Amino acid sequence: MSRTSLIRTALVAGAAASALLLSGCVAGEGQAAQPDPSAESGSLEGQSLAIDFATYNPLSLVIKDQGWLEDAGLDVTWVQSAGSNKANEALRAGAIEVGSTAGSAALLARSNGSPIQVIDIFSQPEWAALVTVDGTGVSSVADLKGAQVAATKGTDPYFFLLQTLEAEGLSASDITVQNLQHADGWAALQNGSVQAWAGLDPIMAGAEEQGATLFSRNVDFNSYGFLNATEDFIAKKPEVAQAVVDAYEHARQWAQDNPEETAQILADVAGLDLAVATKVIDERTNLDVDHVPGDAQVAVLEKIGPIFVELGDVPNQKQVDEALASLINDEFATEADPARFE
Repeated sequence: MSRTSLIRTALVAGAAASALLLSGCVAGEGQAAQPDPSAESGSLEGQSLAIDFATYNPLSLVIKDQGWLEDAGLDVTWVQSAGSNKANEALRAGAIEVGSTAGSAALLARSNGSPIQVIDIFSQPEWAALVTVDGTGVSSVADLKGAQVAATKGTDPYFFLLQTLEAEGLSASDITVQNLQHADGWAALQNGSVQAWAGLDPIMAGAEEQGATLFSRNVDFNSYGFLNATEDFIAKKPEVAQAVVDAYEHARQWAQDNPEETAQILADVAGLDLAVATKVIDERTNLDVDHVPGDAQVAVLEKIGPIFVELGDVPNQKQVDEALASLINDEFATEADPARFE
């Protein structure tokens, strides 16, 4: 058993209970989840699933495009997530049962009481960087002192920005953050409202094609792509949760075998030129990664967690530690069977 599993076993019960009590937006608050009878029988026919798709998660686009979950008998509702923060809002509100976020955003949500767990890792991307354009006077991190910077709080680009500032001897108080959704951040940079933008692919790759400059990159400041599910969903529909993870792992193989088609799907959904979508898939999306959540993700999040407390996004480190100890649920990824969708 991994170190992560041992920690999780020790703290998951208390942390999960606390998370459920803190959340007033998820069905089943304060009550034991009742498994769906059809889930117990192992049948997917007629069961429902509310799941997100996102341009920052190419595997979600492949699964939606190919219709594997529907073919398995599920009644699927697809909801688009514009960013990790929006996926977390939908998970907390019960609008979706499975949603894709950056690891940092998942930890922040759980630290603040959202009863979610990561059930699969969809990628290890370099999807965040700091972006500027000509005429802003910004060409390095040092130039950000006193600048207006667009960032979507609660997402990986925001935490990328904070880590980058710290590494260069600056802090959040040295800049003014305009909290804008990712696409709006790029628009603000274009119209001169900000001097820099904490960007996210694929919007960022499109910005590059239009002449924007990525002036600060560091793959180590990007957290993994997390596929998260509500605890209520996991308890009531374990067969559906397993089917989702199986579909994700089949999509991983399909995307690696069909990179051109994957790029075309991304281009179509995101409204990108094929060359831009190809850059995202080929250069900044690492699908060849261990999909079972565990120690690698914990190591990254241990560095990010204290930032939440320092900025006041989480009241104390104890909440972060308990959230991290109970965030990972590796049972479905461990048992993944991609072949079921062949």
